[in-house]
Amino acid sequence: MPPIAVGDTIPDGTLAYFNEEDKMQDVSIHSLASGKKVVIFGVPGAFTPTCSMQHVPSFIERSEELKSKGVEELLLISANDPYVMKAWRKSYADTKNVKFLADGSASYIHALGLELDLSEKGMGTRSRRFAMLVNNLKVVAANIEEGGEFTVSGANEILKAL
Repeated sequence: MPPIAVGDTIPDGTLAYFNEEDKMQDVSIHSLASGKKVVIFGVPGAFTPTCSMQHVPSFIERSEELKSKGVEELLLISANDPYVMKAWRKSYADTKNVKFLADGSASYIHALGLELDLSEKGMGTRSRRFAMLVNNLKVVAANIEEGGEFTVSGANEILKAL
């Protein structure tokens, strides 16, 4: 399946997350993005070096600026279980503007055409690193990395698209 691209409508899918009261909830991507301008960004794995020290912090640190430019939701997706995503969220000082969404079986990542086979590294199917600007379910910008790169999927690149 080809990767999602500019002009495409994002597929719907159900992911899990822990809310501010630490209760696990299932949520539909369409319920979070319909009628809104959102950023959906994906990473290969929680607690991995580039993801934890560069990619996710770029969105946390620039979240207020993104919100000031009309972004209503910052949605992080990783092929990890909800408990890992909860622990990862808690490892940062302030994540109130970012939802840490779990796609444990990588089914939503597969629907986006952005799966990455890391079986040789013992990690199974994961997500390619990406960031998308989505307006009312339509992809406005799709910044998808090749290999292990981190050059086009950070918050700075999404800010350029706004």
